[in-house]
Amino acid sequence: MGKSKLLFITHEMSPFLEISKIAEITRQLPQAMQEKGFEIRILMPRFGNINERRNRLHEVIRLSGMNIIINDNDNPLIIKVASIPAARMQVYFLDNEEYFQRKHVFNDKDGKFYADNDERMIFFCKGALETVKKLGWAPDVIHCHGWMSALVPAYLKTTYKDDPTFKSSKVIYSIYENEFNEKLDADFARKAVMGDMTEENTEVYKEGTNSALYAGAIQYSDAIVLGSENIAPEVLNNVKSSNKSVLDYVSTSDFENYYNFYDEITNDELVNVA
Repeated sequence: MGKSKLLFITHEMSPFLEISKIAEITRQLPQAMQEKGFEIRILMPRFGNINERRNRLHEVIRLSGMNIIINDNDNPLIIKVASIPAARMQVYFLDNEEYFQRKHVFNDKDGKFYADNDERMIFFCKGALETVKKLGWAPDVIHCHGWMSALVPAYLKTTYKDDPTFKSSKVIYSIYENEFNEKLDADFARKAVMGDMTEENTEVYKEGTNSALYAGAIQYSDAIVLGSENIAPEVLNNVKSSNKSVLDYVSTSDFENYYNFYDEITNDELVNVA
């Protein structure tokens, strides 16, 4: 496939943040694809427990300085970058003092789910796409991992569908076993609306559960990857009824199946029915 451009959007990645098996996959898969000739970019949040000094993060001034609007509030976006020398890969980190400068990731010290996790998610998804635009780098494939990236497919198929950076991009979403049991803020779907979107576009996400986020991602993605062996039956039923291309779960670390899947998706002549 030559130098096809492959973007990974994830909320965790080894060695920076390891919460679940997602961290391992998002560390190994990009390197495997880079070795097969892909041009890679990786974006993730800069959570407060990611050590800047140890991981040698530094701010990218030319990318920083944007504001992400959520609920009529301007939220400054700071972009930092770190390298994985062994893989010759760069990882871009999205930072914001209010949303990410905390010692804990999704739950406070008492284990309580942060009340603003919905806004943190919206900030990350909007910020990721705006960062890629500012990079001037048009991805052929965008592969999203983890619940925090579940709005990206919706934004790509609505607000950004005619944007020169993304209009030829195919979006793939990886589904894992249940990532949280709480609910996002009741007003989440309204706050998630951006650009010329309406609440109808985010209706599928409205319940704010892990399953609802997956339902939205499935609806708007071009293809789905089953990233875990144990996926909730209702989510699997949703995948099956979507009639989307699906890469089944494989327990081995042989990423040849991903390479072929990306190839299949990018070469698939999708017929748009008016």
